[in-house]
Amino acid sequence: MLAIRLVGGPERSDALALPIRPAGTAEDGAQGATVLPGLPALADDVLAEAAALAPAARATGRAGEVHVHLRPGRVPARLLLVGAGDGDESGWRAAGAALARSASGETHLTIMMPVDVEPDAVRGLVEGLLLASYRFRLTEAGESPALAGVDVAVGDPTAYADVVERAEVTARMTRLARDLTNTPSSVKNPQWFAEQVEAAVADRPDLRLRVRQPDELAAEGFGGILAVGGGSASGPRLVELDWHPADARTHVVLVGKGITFDTGGISIKPVPAMKLMRKDMAGAAAVVAATLGAAALRLPVRITTLTPLAENAVSGSAFRPGDVITHYGGVTSETTNSDAEGRLVLADALAYAVAELKPDLLIDLATLTGANMVALGKRTGALYSDNDELAADVLAAIDAAGESAWRMPLPADYVEYLGSDVADLYSAPNQGGGSVLAALYLREFTGDLRQRWLHVDMSAPSWADGDAAELTRGATGWGVRGLLRWLATLG
Repeated sequence: MLAIRLVGGPERSDALALPIRPAGTAEDGAQGATVLPGLPALADDVLAEAAALAPAARATGRAGEVHVHLRPGRVPARLLLVGAGDGDESGWRAAGAALARSASGETHLTIMMPVDVEPDAVRGLVEGLLLASYRFRLTEAGESPALAGVDVAVGDPTAYADVVERAEVTARMTRLARDLTNTPSSVKNPQWFAEQVEAAVADRPDLRLRVRQPDELAAEGFGGILAVGGGSASGPRLVELDWHPADARTHVVLVGKGITFDTGGISIKPVPAMKLMRKDMAGAAAVVAATLGAAALRLPVRITTLTPLAENAVSGSAFRPGDVITHYGGVTSETTNSDAEGRLVLADALAYAVAELKPDLLIDLATLTGANMVALGKRTGALYSDNDELAADVLAAIDAAGESAWRMPLPADYVEYLGSDVADLYSAPNQGGGSVLAALYLREFTGDLRQRWLHVDMSAPSWADGDAAELTRGATGWGVRGLLRWLATLG
């Protein structure tokens, strides 16, 4: 990860980035871009040159725009004009991401910020730098970016130390979620995932961890997890991770779907739909990383994280369409489609949380349905809750963090589709909207926490087909940033 350093002015002579903004608005007819005022300790000749370069380069100042100017034999040797747009956190995040790519061939970069810049702007810049510079490789093949360190020049470096720490923790945990999700399923199975969590908490005595093995799951009645994992040679697990600070006033349970590979089971997927199914545990990665981040930041909220882990495989021991599963607590499901397996493992975890943990709030994240993308496209999660205040708070946090979600309905007239002739519930009806029905099914396991539960179907935004702003091709770590923003408001 890039080394970020707060400084009072430029200390290196190689590359210097100056922020620019639109010269005006569309309403006032102004065009072009201008250098932001109030930059600390900047030589007059450099400032004058930047001011002349902006119109010559036809810069607009939009967020994420970069123009590189070479200055052979002078200091600095390269000048980068970067658009910060309106100067809000989102604009600065885009600026940081663009610089991480434009300056990837540099060994060091200094970025000038106005002396009165808001803390959120610094946070956005640092997050953009650290997230856009992420790379995942299992081999040494290919060139790695040369950029190793960035100085951020501000008026008073000490005033921004806390916000940079929050940005670094958020980025580090998002990168962890990306690593976990990007890892091929030839390496990643339920045991491997549990071992990664064990390694992450090994030096954190303030975090408690329990990993249930298959025999424990059977003894305690986690029928959904056992059914989905029963077709694989790699047995299922249930990871329970607890952060319990002494000053916590609110207890939140986070549940994340952890299907380490999904063949679809006997209802097997076609190859194009199967090849990226290593990402089907992105929800589990997100909630684990958010909990580790909350502990690193010492947020004063108790968090218990549950990740039901299984590999949905095809074999003689795989569960079948038409089987009836008994979940934790005794509710039964008629499993009509073995490719709708995620809701079965989540049902166990939700029922366990309600019965045994009794939290104040219950949140689950899951790469649950392809219908998420059909309804909302590639970048936006589908959020469901019967609690208006909870939904609004989580949506606001997701938006502030630079992620995207849209609240979807939980229509009462769809509930009848969940009725089964042979069990309590029908797990995957063919009628109605797929993402909506999956949410309604999960709601049946929330008991007296129904009004304090929130579900996000984040299948689509968990993966990016190419680089875009702070996202890099592959796993996005979606949910880590939004959860950490929201959890920070509960203290």
